Amino acid sequence: MKRLMLLAALITLVTSSLAEARIKVKGRGDNMNFDPESIEATFRPAFDLMSRKCIKCHTMGRTVISVQTGRAPITGQPFNKQAVKAYGIKMLRKPNSDMNKQEIRDIVLLLNHLLDENMK
Repeated sequence: MKRLMLLAALITLVTSSLAEARIKVKGRGDNMNFDPESIEATFRPAFDLMSRKCIKCHTMGRTVISVQTGRAPITGQPFNKQAVKAYGIKMLRKPNSDMNKQEIRDIVLLLNHLLDENMK
């Protein structure tokens, strides 16, 4: 009887930990990206902007990995809300980023939202 209850508890834990992720991902490697269908409608314009502008210098896969793991894949530094803000400031100062202050603010808010959703 104890084994049966333990097995039931284990199955419950496994299935609940494999529950639907808030932000889904499509593709693999360099083609990895957030699933647009899993992005809330209020953040969709920022997602479209990020998908166009950020890939000029790096793949979206790097961004996905950063959000999922909480670490920047190349430097290994933490990727949290402070880091997102710092990256936004860095992009604002880059001459070739072709992004204005409002665009960067929108992307920073999106990334913060994705980080929050990843923590759920």
